[in-house]
Amino acid sequence: MSRVLVAATGNRGKLREIERLLDGFGWEVAAQSALGVEPPPEDGLTFVENAILKARHAAERTGRPALADDSGLVVDALGGAPGVRSARYARYAGPGGGDAANNEKLLRALAGVPEGERAARFECAVVWMRDPRDPVPLIARGTWAGRVLGAPRGANGFGYDPLFLDPAAGLTAAELPPERKDALSHRGQALRALRAMMPAAPAS
Repeated sequence: MSRVLVAATGNRGKLREIERLLDGFGWEVAAQSALGVEPPPEDGLTFVENAILKARHAAERTGRPALADDSGLVVDALGGAPGVRSARYARYAGPGGGDAANNEKLLRALAGVPEGERAARFECAVVWMRDPRDPVPLIARGTWAGRVLGAPRGANGFGYDPLFLDPAAGLTAAELPPERKDALSHRGQALRALRAMMPAAPAS
């Protein structure tokens, strides 16, 4: 039986985090993009719905077990936006997209909001499916509370990391070393919880 686990992502930053957090567990992680799988439309209303949708799609297209993450930044002052649209936030305002455009849009949306009122949290849902018909997919969640700064700081990470401050550390997610970020982050929390529930990789 194959030891290959498909990660339902083409995001290199997410893939690196998944690989680090599953290191030593026996599974060989392969990105769906490396297997020629295009992502499905993410039209779920919650992070869990989108993660299930992505995991099922990857398992169906590859015939292998799949792990999917859906995560995003939830800002209280914006009524929970960008939320499930975090990765595509800038696209809803017009052409373009990507991390820089998303961050620019977020800063524009928060213009005039004092930093003390910019409470935010990263939320993550991760799903494991043995096959596309798995009736009981494994689901784990994580939350990382902080606030949004008025300007980016740091060169590590991806997405909204340069704007997200962890108050206890006094650093943005983009200033934290990878191992420290994994220990604190929403995705780290969710993947550790999922790993505790996942089956061991089959013997080679």
